[in-house]
Amino acid sequence: MDGKEQLDLLICRYPVLAPIEDRIFEAYQVLETCFLRGGKLLVAGNGGSCADSEHIVGELMKGFCKKRPVPEAFAGALRKADEKRGEFLAKKLQGGLPAIALTGHPGLSTAFLNDVDGELIYAQQVLGYGKEGDVFLGISTSGNAENVLGAAVVARAKGMKVIGLTGKDGGQLGTAADVAIIVPEVETYRIQELHLPVYHTLCLMLEERFFLE
Repeated sequence: MDGKEQLDLLICRYPVLAPIEDRIFEAYQVLETCFLRGGKLLVAGNGGSCADSEHIVGELMKGFCKKRPVPEAFAGALRKADEKRGEFLAKKLQGGLPAIALTGHPGLSTAFLNDVDGELIYAQQVLGYGKEGDVFLGISTSGNAENVLGAAVVARAKGMKVIGLTGKDGGQLGTAADVAIIVPEVETYRIQELHLPVYHTLCLMLEERFFLE
C-alpha cells in the first residue's frame, strides 16, 4: 500500500477528517522533503501530547509495519568493524528516520527550569538541536501552549519548517505553523483521539516512501 492509499484509508475510516485531507498531505510533503535532504524531526507537546510526541518518534526511529533491514553496504561496514558483533547488529538493527522527542530529557529540562525558565525548555532544545531544513512538529490541542509556541518561534528563526497538530480553531499555533493540521473537534480528549490516526498515517506514508521492506 503506497502513501496515497494510506491517506485514502485514513479518510475512509475517519470521514470527519476529509476537510483536512490536503493539510495532512501537505504535512507529509514537508516531512518527506526534510528527510530526503538529510534533516530531522523535532517533536514536542504537553500531557497527552507529550506522550504522542514519544509515540511518533517510536514509529519513525524503528520499524513500524515493515522490518526495515539496514542496507547491505552498511551491514558490510558493521561486519568489518567487528566480525562477531557486526553480524548480530546487521541482523537486528532497523532503518530509522531521525526524530527526537523534546519531552524526554529530564536532566536538561530540570536544569533549565531551575536555572533559567521552565516555559522555554522546548525552545532551548530547538535552539540546540535544530538546523535549517529540519522540521518542528508542535502538538497542542488548544494551539495555545506557550512552551510549544516558543519552540515554534525558534524553529522559524533557524530556517526550519513548523507543523502544528491541533484542534478547536487552531489557536495561535494554527497561524504560526507553516502547515496546520486542525482536527475538527473541541474537547481535548476527542482532539487527541483524532491526532493518533493522523500521525500514524503520516508515519505509514513516510515508511512506504523510505523503506522497501
